Amino acid sequence: MQIWPAIDLLGGRCVRLEQGDYAKETVFSDDPVAVARQFQDQGAEHLHLVDLDGARDGQPTNFEIVRQIVAAVDMECELGGGVRDQATIDALLATGLSRLVLGTSALKNAAWFRQMCRQYPRQLVLGIDARNGMVATDGWLETSNTPATTLADQFRDVPLAAIVYTDIATDGMLAGPNVAAMAEMQNHVDIPVVASGGVTRVDDVQELAAAGLAAAIIGRALYAEKITLPEALRAARNQSNPV
Repeated sequence: MQIWPAIDLLGGRCVRLEQGDYAKETVFSDDPVAVARQFQDQGAEHLHLVDLDGARDGQPTNFEIVRQIVAAVDMECELGGGVRDQATIDALLATGLSRLVLGTSALKNAAWFRQMCRQYPRQLVLGIDARNGMVATDGWLETSNTPATTLADQFRDVPLAAIVYTDIATDGMLAGPNVAAMAEMQNHVDIPVVASGGVTRVDDVQELAAAGLAAAIIGRALYAEKITLPEALRAARNQSNPV
């Protein structure tokens, strides 16, 4: 199972939000590039970036810091947040990002997203953020009437790279992931599912790996030193159950 340490960008700084609430922000570093280098030095091969400004405002605003991060490390990097048109896709991929996570645009304009998946095969990731099993959009500010699994079903026939499935109720709470929900999604689809939200302990990593998840994103727990990146990487290797 892959481990993707997370860097959430807000105003050019590395922050974490509690359950996606912009009013509950914790700043962890004013130098996201240094954080990325530290993750690489600790053995990471993958990096998950989120443009929180972009998720909220509908267009990425941290282009320059993203470009600097990608240039500074030799990792597979992905970015989500505000990716809602083809010009943005082209501009972000030109920075050297390996793949982009799209959520709101996939829900609100499924036909366009399907077209983009075919135009950029295995470079686009479907981001599904769920609250009580229902898809949340616009930086988690709105909750739709679409079940998470129903959204996933709409894109079974396009060349997605993966699904990043975030359980909002556990995100940033350091209380453990919703393993059952993550496993249900992975069992529901034929592509890799990346678990996001609440991954805090070595046991969490082991449980997700044993449940068949392809990858896990870890954010606040790393910054709060509830788990170290080397510990997470070892747990993922030792318990891996590849999809």
